Amino acid sequence: MSLTRKTQQWGTFARMWHIYDATWQDPYKSAVLISHYLRGIYKPIYHPTNDCGDHVVIINSNEIALRGDEWIRRVYFHHTTYPQGASWTKAWELHKKDPTMIIQKAVYSVLGNNLTRRTTMQRLHVYYDNNIPEKIKENLSNQIKQLRPVPIRLDHISQEQLENFPQIINLPAHYVLH
Repeated sequence: MSLTRKTQQWGTFARMWHIYDATWQDPYKSAVLISHYLRGIYKPIYHPTNDCGDHVVIINSNEIALRGDEWIRRVYFHHTTYPQGASWTKAWELHKKDPTMIIQKAVYSVLGNNLTRRTTMQRLHVYYDNNIPEKIKENLSNQIKQLRPVPIRLDHISQEQLENFPQIINLPAHYVLH
């Protein structure tokens, strides 16, 4: 086999490292996108019995956004396997205890009930802020695009940008808004 073919084959079968910023993203919609990379569905060699998925690093999991009142209504079940060990934890309580847990549970549920789910989850690395170990930063090769753009806060816009923003109507100085 020629060196070129060996390089192509290595590039096809190698596990890549992707990074995903979870700031202001819905964890359940993001989990569908992330699971494609974890399972390797986007690769041309994908087959359900093939383990060709990649590593995914999720940063800023403490800044996820749930829709509506899901912080209050969504509950997570846990059982300790002891008698009367069942407990239901609300999303906001779980997020307060461990900011990485909600997105991990979302990805875990999207992967389905198959035998490769646990090994696939080992390739998921979730961090509550944007501090990633140097060893992992060296491996990163791709960035997954966010599903929704993060809006800019008004207090982060500079005065120069505000002055250069186009105005539709110039109101008189004595005009009072009610």
